[in-house]
Amino acid sequence: MNEKYFVLGLPRTGTTSLCVASLDIGLKTAHTAYTQNTIKNAQLIADTPVFNDYEKLYQLFPNAQFIYLEREMSLWLPSIRRLLTRMLPNLIERGGGFNETLKRCFFSTFPELNADKIEDDDYLITCYYSHKVKVTEFLNKTGANNLFVNLANPESNKLLAEFMNVPQINIPHLNKKGKVTAWNEIRHPLKVESTRIGKVDKDALLYNFNK
Repeated sequence: MNEKYFVLGLPRTGTTSLCVASLDIGLKTAHTAYTQNTIKNAQLIADTPVFNDYEKLYQLFPNAQFIYLEREMSLWLPSIRRLLTRMLPNLIERGGGFNETLKRCFFSTFPELNADKIEDDDYLITCYYSHKVKVTEFLNKTGANNLFVNLANPESNKLLAEFMNVPQINIPHLNKKGKVTAWNEIRHPLKVESTRIGKVDKDALLYNFNK
């Protein structure tokens, strides 16, 4: 398989579940990508930096296909609130905490993020739909092959199988009840690590992947 898929859904829309299913259909898969090697070699990549840097990734991989994951707002809001609350100390820590690519992506998608904004439904809803509008405009402009799908839809397995041209795909329900570590626990020969033994490339997306 030579396909390249980028998953555009925001965190807490089922990205981990789709990544695990991707492994099961034979794709080298990364949930987050912070090195040139990961971006080059993984056939399906989700989360950071994809949900923010999709335009640059499209320039690097113009034949790539895009999967936008949707989720009901009543389910996404409490889930993203728990995640952002947990992440905030490491996001705002200067010179430490999370790597700079992750910080840049989150603060671009969730501008001026702070504890008060995390508790503001209107702020989070605006972030969700602003991201969706930008993604939709990008896909319409480029004509890139894409699928919008909600994994809670009973037809989602069928829609994804058709889009990815495989006989079947089964999406597990992972990271339930606020859990966010399911991907770390996965052991699979096709799993592509996001970092190089914990180290990241400062400008991974500036690499010429076609040389």
